[in-house]
Amino acid sequence: MDKKQKQENIVERPPIIAVMGHIDHGKSALLDYIRKSNVVAGEAGGITQHISAYEVEHNNKKITFLDTPGHAAFTAMRSRGAEIADIAILIVSAEEGPKTQTIEAYESIKKAGIPFVVAINKIDRPEANIEKTKQQLMEKEIYLEGYGGDVPFSPISAKSGQGISELLDTLILMAELEELKGDKSKQAEGFILETRLDPKKGVCATLIITDGSLKIGDYVVSENKLASIKTLENFLGGQIKEAHFSSPIQITGFKETPNVGSIFNIYKSKKDAEKVAKEYQEDKNLNDEEVLENKSNATISLVIKADVLGSIEALKHEINKIRTEKINLKIISTGVGNITENDIKTAGGDTNTIVVGFNVKIDNSAKNFAEKMEIKVNTFDIIYKLTEWLEEEIKLKTPKIKTEKIIGKMKVLRVFSQTKDKQVLGGKVLEGSVSTKSKVKIIRRDYEIGEGKILGLQSQKLEVNEVKEGVEFGTMIESKKEIASGDILNVVIIVEE
Repeated sequence: MDKKQKQENIVERPPIIAVMGHIDHGKSALLDYIRKSNVVAGEAGGITQHISAYEVEHNNKKITFLDTPGHAAFTAMRSRGAEIADIAILIVSAEEGPKTQTIEAYESIKKAGIPFVVAINKIDRPEANIEKTKQQLMEKEIYLEGYGGDVPFSPISAKSGQGISELLDTLILMAELEELKGDKSKQAEGFILETRLDPKKGVCATLIITDGSLKIGDYVVSENKLASIKTLENFLGGQIKEAHFSSPIQITGFKETPNVGSIFNIYKSKKDAEKVAKEYQEDKNLNDEEVLENKSNATISLVIKADVLGSIEALKHEINKIRTEKINLKIISTGVGNITENDIKTAGGDTNTIVVGFNVKIDNSAKNFAEKMEIKVNTFDIIYKLTEWLEEEIKLKTPKIKTEKIIGKMKVLRVFSQTKDKQVLGGKVLEGSVSTKSKVKIIRRDYEIGEGKILGLQSQKLEVNEVKEGVEFGTMIESKKEIASGDILNVVIIVEE
C-alpha cells in the first residue's frame, strides 16, 4: 500500500462518550432521551438486545454512547492507563448541585485525562438554579467557561429534551478539536465492555472498536483468551458481516470469558492469534508470582463505601485483620457516599464480591440490582458488627475441601460371576463396616487399580444394608475394572472440610 492510499484510509471517526455523575442527577434519563430521539429513524423501537452501548446520529454525524459508563470497564481501563471513552459528560443537577459522587466522577475523568462537558440537568424543575450550580462547581474546583475556566457546559432537561441538541453539538465540536482518526484498513483493536453467558450461544462479549475493522471469521485475542468470531451483531441486535471503529458490537466465539475492561486485538491468522495469547500467558506466569502462590485459593472481592475517608481507613485496618488460609481477601473499590448501582456494577457480576457500607445508605436501585445480580450487600453503623458479618459471609463463601475417608475395608474371597460392569463376589469385612451404595477403591498388591460401587449386600442368605467387621458376606459391585480374589476393597465416603 503506497503512502497516498494509506492516508486515504485514515478518516475521521465518531467519538465514544461516557456519561458520569451522581446516580440521581439524570444519567439514565439523558441516555434514554438521546437514544429514543437520535438512533437512526425507525430503528430505536427495534432495539431488542441491550448491549451497554449504542450509536446515535446528530446532524449526519455519528456518536457512540456507553450506556453503563460507571461500571467495571471504565475503572479497569483507567488502571491500564487507557480510556474507553474519548469524551465524558459530567452530569449535575441544577436543583442539588455537585454531590460526593459528582466529585468522584470528576476525579475519574481527570485521571483518565479526557476532555469533558458539564451537563447541568433538571433545568425544568421549580428549584433549579443554574447560576448557583455554576458557583458550587467553581467551589469544587470545576471551572466552567465564564467562571474562571474553559470547561464547556450545557443547561439541559433530560425529561423534556431542552438543550440536548446543543449538548450534542458541543460533543461533535469537541470531537473535531480532538481530531479523532481511524484506519479502516487496520485490524481492529479496542476494549471488552461487557461479557455474559448465553445458554444457547455460549460466551457473548460486547466490544467497543477504537480503531480498525473486523469481520466474521477473524480471530480476536484479549489477554490470554482467544476466539474465532462466529457471530457478529450491531447494537440493535442485527446480524452484520463486518464492523468498524467506534462501533459497539457483540460477538460469540470465546470458550472462556474475557476480562471486562481488557484490550482486544484482531488477527487474520489463527497461528498468530494463538502465539500472542500464549506469550501473554507466559508473561503473566513470570510476573504474577503473588497470584501463582495463592492460585489454589478462592478470592473474595470487597467494595467499601463509608461516610468519610477516615472511616474507610479504619475499616481497611480492621478488615486486614481477617485472615484465612483458603481465601484471598481483596479490596477492589472504596468510596465516600451511599452505595449506588455503580458500586454493584463494580462487582462485574462476580457473586464472590461483597459490598459493605459504614454510616451510609443503599440506594433503592442499588438494592434491586444487587438482588438481581446475587451480590451480597449490607450496611452498618458499628465497625465490629461489620467485621463480624463479613467473617460469617467469608465462611459461607469459603470453598469446602473434599477428601475421601476410609470407613471400612473388605477382602475379596471369591468371584462368583462377572457380566459387563457388574460382578458378584464373596468377601469378609476386615475393618469398620460395609454398606450398600458405598463407593469402593480396588487395591491390588498395595496399588489402587480402580473403583466401584456396592449395589447390594447379602448375609446369611438375607438382603442387608450393612455388614460389620469380621462377617463374611456376598455382594454385587458395579465396576469397569475386573476384580480378583485377594483384592482389598476400601469403602470410602466424601468428607467436606
